[in-house]
Formats: sequence, C-alpha cells, structure tokens
Amino acid sequence: MKKNIYDSKGKLKEEHYEAELAKLQAELVKLQYWIKEKGLKVCVIFEGRDAAGKGGVIKRITEVLSPRVVRIAALPKPTERESRQWYFQRYVKELPAEGEMVLFDRSWYNRAGVEKVMGFCTEEEHKEFLISTPQFEEMIQRSGIILIKYWFSISDKEQKRRFEARNENPMKRWKLSPMDLKARTHWVDYSRAKDEMFKHTDTEKSPWYVVNADIKRHARLNCISHLLGQIDYEDLTPDPIEFPKISKPVDYERPPIKNMNWVPAKFGENPLDDKRS
Repeated sequence: MKKNIYDSKGKLKEEHYEAELAKLQAELVKLQYWIKEKGLKVCVIFEGRDAAGKGGVIKRITEVLSPRVVRIAALPKPTERESRQWYFQRYVKELPAEGEMVLFDRSWYNRAGVEKVMGFCTEEEHKEFLISTPQFEEMIQRSGIILIKYWFSISDKEQKRRFEARNENPMKRWKLSPMDLKARTHWVDYSRAKDEMFKHTDTEKSPWYVVNADIKRHARLNCISHLLGQIDYEDLTPDPIEFPKISKPVDYERPPIKNMNWVPAKFGENPLDDKRS
C-alpha cells in the first residue's frame, strides 16, 4: 500500500480516487461494448444494510454507460396484485435480455432481509424462499445469465454517521425513511437474517462477494474492479468516426430566432443578440 496516496485516516486521497475511478470507468465502457457485441446477459445484485453505499457504486458504474445496454432495476413496494403473484415473478421480467447488463439495487433478497426482520412475510414464506432461491438462481444461470451478487458490509458506527449526515443535509434528507430508522433498532436481527441468508444462498455456483463498505471510495473502486474481473472481455471500442459535411440548404430559409420562445438567459449570452437567422 502506497502511503502517500492515503490521508492520515487511511482514506484514499480524492485526486487518486478520481484517477483510479476514471481508469475503471474506461474499462466499463469496453465491457459494455463486449456485452452488446457478444449478446451477453449480465445480472448484478447489490445488497446490504441501509446507507451501505449500494446506490453510490451503481451511480459510478452507470454514469459513463448507455442506458440502452446497462440499466438499473430498483423496484418499489409490490402492488396488491404483485403481492399475490409467485414471489420471483416481478423480478423475472427485469432480468437482462441478450446484450444487456441489469444492476439490481436490492432484489429478490428483500424477502431474506427487510421482509423477514419487519414481519412482512410469514415464517413459511421465508423458509420457502431460502429453499427456492438457489434453485431459482441455478435456473436463470442455466438460461445463460451471468449472475454476480455483492453484499456491502458496513459497521454500526459508520451507518449511524451516514444517517446523521443525511439528516443534517436538506438535499439528502429524502434518503431517510421511517423504515431506515426502525431498522437501527433491529441491527442484530438483520445480522441474524443475513447470516441465515448466506448459509442457504452463498453457493459454489452463485457465491456472495462481500465488499468492505465503511469507506465509500474504497468500496466503489474495489467493487468495480472485481466486477470487471468477473467477465473476460476484449476492447471492441470503435475507431473515431469521420463526420460528414452539412449539406447546403436548397430553397430553405430559417425563421428569425426572435420568433421562438427562448428560455430567459440568466446565465450566458442572450441568443436574441445573435445575428443569425
């Protein structure tokens, strides 16, 4: 470990973090081309406690990629009809087609976590989930889907700090929910539920990969780096294209720009001052 790239608290300095993130994002673009060209079906699951940083790493993955190839599945609370369906049914329709990668910001593992701890499912439903999930995942893997599962591990102390930071920032306060606060009182219950979930679903064919998430920068870089290592890909980035020249207008005259409803120019130049037509 190069000490000069870390601060006194052992946290990667911002300039080094940004440089490493840029390198990884460049590789993500290459992976995207490969997934599309080879018709791969990639499903990545992000699970963990509230405020563990799942959304942060998903954002860093998707911000440089095409939403037509890489999309996020973050399902809301099930509707009344969905609650009467086969449990996995609403997740199945979110699975990737050929040439796609889907990032699940929480997934079918809700049943093993929040539903179990908060009493939103019965003991029988929870037991059935633990039995069915390895079979369900093996089935989708046999269909050709590459399944990768990440658990973001965060300490009690760090989760509390992040909750308090959200509460103090009006622009982040929306991230806090009554369920988040209630979950704090069930910390040990969530630990027990997670351990039981791992016991049944951390299999050889579909393992859980645990990310140390107490330092966000490290978690993002480590997770993205690991994700890139799960798929053998080559650089299929196309060469720069040569843009054609604009064709000359024939019997066409643009209307005066003053006839258009321009957004008031509070910043920058006023287009009405432009001499163009």
